[in-house]
Parts: sequence; structure tokens; C-alpha cells
Amino acid sequence: MSINLQTPIDYLKGVGPNRADLLRTELDIHTYQDLINLFPNRYLDRTQYYKINQLQRNSSEVQIIGEIISLKEVAQKRGKRLVATFKDDTGTMELIWFRGQKWIRESLKLNKPYVVFGKVNWFNGVFNLPHPDMELLEEHEQNLRSAMQPIYPSTEKLSNKGITNRVINKIMQQLFLETKGRFQESLSGNILSELKLISKSEAFFNIHFPKNQELLARAQFRLKFEELFYIQLQLILKNLIHKSKIKGLPFTQVGEYFNTFYNEHLPFELTHAQKRVLKEIRQDLGSNAQMNRLLQGDVGSGKTIVAFMSMLMALDNGFQACLMAPTEILSVQHYNGLEELANQLNISIELLTGSSNTSERKEIHKLLENGELDILIGTHALLEDKVKFKNLGLAIIDEQHRFGVEQRSKLWHKGPSQSDQNESKTSPTPPHILVMTATPIPRTLAMSVYGDLDISVIDELPPGRQAIKTVHRYDKNRLKVFRFIRDEIEKGRQIYIVYPLIQESEKMDYKDLMDGYESVVRDFPPPKYQISIVHGQMKPADKEYEMQRFIKGETNIMVATTVIEVGVNVPNASVMIIESAERFGLSQLHQLRGRVGRGAEQSYCILMTSHKLSNDSKTRLETMCRTNDGFEIAEVDLRLRGPGDIMGTQQSGVLNLKIADLLKDKDILQSARYYAKKVLGSDPTLKATENKTILYTYQQLGKYKNIWNYIS
Repeated sequence: MSINLQTPIDYLKGVGPNRADLLRTELDIHTYQDLINLFPNRYLDRTQYYKINQLQRNSSEVQIIGEIISLKEVAQKRGKRLVATFKDDTGTMELIWFRGQKWIRESLKLNKPYVVFGKVNWFNGVFNLPHPDMELLEEHEQNLRSAMQPIYPSTEKLSNKGITNRVINKIMQQLFLETKGRFQESLSGNILSELKLISKSEAFFNIHFPKNQELLARAQFRLKFEELFYIQLQLILKNLIHKSKIKGLPFTQVGEYFNTFYNEHLPFELTHAQKRVLKEIRQDLGSNAQMNRLLQGDVGSGKTIVAFMSMLMALDNGFQACLMAPTEILSVQHYNGLEELANQLNISIELLTGSSNTSERKEIHKLLENGELDILIGTHALLEDKVKFKNLGLAIIDEQHRFGVEQRSKLWHKGPSQSDQNESKTSPTPPHILVMTATPIPRTLAMSVYGDLDISVIDELPPGRQAIKTVHRYDKNRLKVFRFIRDEIEKGRQIYIVYPLIQESEKMDYKDLMDGYESVVRDFPPPKYQISIVHGQMKPADKEYEMQRFIKGETNIMVATTVIEVGVNVPNASVMIIESAERFGLSQLHQLRGRVGRGAEQSYCILMTSHKLSNDSKTRLETMCRTNDGFEIAEVDLRLRGPGDIMGTQQSGVLNLKIADLLKDKDILQSARYYAKKVLGSDPTLKATENKTILYTYQQLGKYKNIWNYIS
């Protein structure tokens, strides 16, 4: 009979209420289960014992057997230190304590064999070990111990309260004694034999008390695989349940709107990638299940036209569509682009943002509810309760990582009401959802965070687009850069100059921007040159006026903070200069670079920096100069920043992994996803005998850990 791992940690021998409180607050350990999943950060090789006369002045960690022959206190600038003389049969050295002397003095035994362990120091011609790990030789020989000694995660508070690595090691040993080292298997026999994995009990034992490197590696592989396998199982299962339970609005036909647009008004030939994605969307819309698809495509890959053609499918089936963008500038741009296309087909389209006045709003609300309005574009304003659709069939969300889960579910409830057969009340049928992003998400993250969404990728640029040339220049080359700008303006091109904006230091940033603006005006004096300026402290109307002047080609240079990061489309702008480029993240640099290269001319991105650069900054700049591939850039970004940062706060909980690492364990992740798909492919309800252990583990995880509620 295996012990219940949900037992509170207070009940483990050697823990007690005070230690239990500390373990709860400092390491989030509440139960036996949490303790067994506290995996070591690293291991020390304790197979070797040194003699005092073998010690070297290299501050390595050593283990020595000897006896304490005397103790003394030595005065120093602040307080005293306790010094023990420690000897073996080859010589003597010192053990030193700078704090906790009283307690240590009382607990040390003279002339008894000890095993001491610590980092070697050389001071005043004598070797010493400050604050060594100590244990009597007879205890050392009795303990459940391994050659590779585990070092556990800790905090300053734990160390100060005497919960050292040795204490954690001791209570871990106690846990193995109480459970007899027997733990319930959580993977099926098929998976264990196909992947030649060791059992759960062996894995737990060898992660905490490894006999050697090989067993440690096998234990780590087994536990990483299991962790990633259950995350993938959860995501794929969620997708399957979604498709079987959540009925979608059936779009049975591709009709007049779509065909007329495709045959008569399409402004350019679609790329193969766009055609493939439209096919995937069309299959979803006709499948009777609600579509939940993520559309990834680099800046300028033509996501908007795919979105518009998906909207036409909704209109062909008698439904309305909406598109929600995170900022007003971006929604205005979507509106301007789509209005032109909609007018050719006599489709009614409106824009709703925070700036829409009351009479405009009232009119839009009325047209929406009586079904005269086909397409609504807007910002968060679409989520207001007053905004009611007659029959919303498709909701498109642009750059969805800027919207929380709650906001997305509001859209969900704006679908048309369907009468329930069993009950008299009506419940809304959720609209189909298409989420678009120009932030390429590395494959590993996409598999882990958006694994429950179907993913489409537009991975080719429209024909006629030339790759943007990116170069890195130091501030001292500024005159050459300005000369280059003059030449481009002579050719009739326009230029962006972007300054960083970091919220906390707006004053400083504003000063940088204004200093920059003044030096640009000095070098490009009016009336020969016209310059626009845009920053966050301007009134929206002024900002819009300056933007419009640049879009119409009335100004040559746009000096701005990152407000232009998302979505401004000026085909004639061919040069993007990013000032203090070292202060930007990789994905931001890539997004900014995507503002140029929208026309047929060769475009350039110039990254300006000072000479002082950190290693990370150098990597970012080299990556930008080397490649235009958003996915490659995203992989480097993931390596530099780690998964939590990239997902932003809303999804940070998703990557609370105990042992696996999304960066280093890509191959294990792919294997885990493959096996999760394979298991569910042949047994979607996990009712087959060979999957009993998987079903049981899955249910337990759901019961005791709310790690499954984190995916939108």
C-alpha cells in the first residue's frame, strides 16, 4: 500500500509546524507530493575524500575526514569568529564560522572523526574551510546517501532559519523511508517500453539520490518527458473536447461575396501560404465545430487580406463579422484598408473606438442590432455591453497577447442566441474565433501555450517584396548615416527615426526625443525638408494629423517614439533608423523593421547604438543584421529572455515547469506531443485498459493541481 502523497508536510517526521510554515511560504511545499517534486538544482560529486596535504589553492569543493583538536574565538573588526583546528594524518587546517558561533560551539565534539565538506580558502599561509558542512563519520556512513550529492533550491530566509541543504536532504530521506520508495506509476506500459524509460519509483530515487551520472540522466529524462506529456495531453484533449462539445455556426457555403471578390477585386495574386491558410480556415468554418485558430504571419505577409476573405465567408452565410485591434491607430488602419475593399462589394463597414462620439456610437449600435451593419472594426470598445450584434458569426482578434482571457470571453458571448431544445432559455452560440499575430511565436512555445488552438502560419512574403537590408552603426558614424538619408530623400523616399520609450522614465525619454528632433532639424533644415514628430504625450488629434501628413507624403522624415511599432503602413517609407537600438527587445526591433519594406523598392534598417554594449545587446544586434526570419528571431529571443517574459503576464503561469526546460528540452517536448497525440488518436476518452494509469494520473492532476486552468 503506497502512502497518500497529499498528506500535509507538517506530518513528516523531522518537519514540525515551524519548518512546515517556512517550507510553505518559501518553497510552496504543502504536501508530501510537493516535496518529492522539489528537484535538485545541481549535484556535488562526494565520491572523493582528500587529505590535507593534497589541498590546492583553487577554491574547489573538497571533502576531508579528520578530528577537531581545539577551538578558539578570534576578535575581528565586527564581533568575533570561531576557529577550529582540524587535523588528519597528513597535517592541520582551520574551520571557520563568522556567525552562529554559540550554537555551533555547543554542538561540536572534540577528538571525534568528522567528515567536513566546503570550499577551500588560503589565508595567512593556512588552508581553511568557512562554514563547512559537517557530519560525524559514523552518521555519514549510515545515511541513505549517494555519491552525487543533491543541492536543492533555497532562499535566504530558509538558510537564516537553519533549514540548510543538509536539513532538506534529511527530510527527503525521511520521505523515502516512510513511502518505502514506492510511487505509483503514471505512464502506460507501452510508452515505458517504447521509450525504454525507468519506472516512476526508480526515477524519483535517482533524481534525489543518484548512484552515478547515467542513472541521474535517465531519471531526469523520464521526469521531464512525463511533465511535458501531461501538458500536451491536456492541451490536445481540450482541443478535442472543444471540437466535439462546442457547436459552431455552420458556414455551409462559399458564396457570392467571396467569389466576386476573389475573381474580380483581389488586388494581387495570393501566395501559396495564403491559399493554404484560407483552405484551413474554410474547413474549420464548415465543420460544425467552433473555429479556434491562431494565424501567425510575419509583418507584411498578408494576414489582413486573409482576415477579410474569412469575413466574406461569414457574410455569405448570413452572419456579421468583427475585427478587434489593441490600439486606435491600428484599428483605424485596418478600417481604412478594409473600407476600400468593402466598398467595391457594397458591404457596410464601420469603425468603433474610444474616440467615437455619442451620436456615431448610437448609430452603430442601431445598425448592428438590426443587422444592417456587416462588419465592425474597433478597439476594446467592441467589448462594451451596449454593443450587441444581430448575428455575429466570426470574431477576429489582432495581436491577441494584448487582450486578457476575460476580454476574449466577452466577445464569445456576443454570438447569436440559439434556443436550447431541452430548455426554454436561449444560450449564445459562440462566434468562430480567428486570432492573428505578427509576433512569431517559437514552435516550442506555440506547442506549449497555444497547443489547444489550431495554428496556421503564413510563411512566405508576397512576390515583389525585397528583403530589408539591416546594418548596425555606432553613434560616431552619424554623419555618414545622415548623408545616406539625404540620398534616399533625393530619390523621393521617406524616413522613420525611432527613439526608445520606457514608461518609468518618460521625462528622460521625452528629452532624448526632443534633443534628437532638434539635431535632425539642424541637419535637415526647412523648408527644403519637412519633418513630422509623434510621441505619447501628444493629443490624439495632433498625433493623427502628423501621421496623416507623413502617410500622404507631405513630410520626408517621421521622428517618433515606438507608437508606430504596430501597423502603420507607408509603402513609400524605405529607411528605418532605430536610435539607442540596444534599449529595445528583439521582437520590438523586428516589429519596427517591418514598418519599412512595404513597397517594391529596396529598404533599409539602421540600428544606431553607443559603444557600450552588453553581450545580450550584441547578440540581438547580430541576429537582426543576420536574418529577416521572424521565427528564427523569436527562437533567439526565447533563449535570451526565457519563456515567461515572452508570453507576457497573462500566460506566465503556463510555464511553471518543475523540471523540464522549454529551451533545452525541445526534443523531449516534441516526443511528448507525438505520444500524447498517438494515445488520444487511438483512445480519445482514455478508457482502454492499457491507458488506465494515464487516465488516473490525469484525473489526479486535475484534482490536486489547478495547473490546467491556465490556458485561455
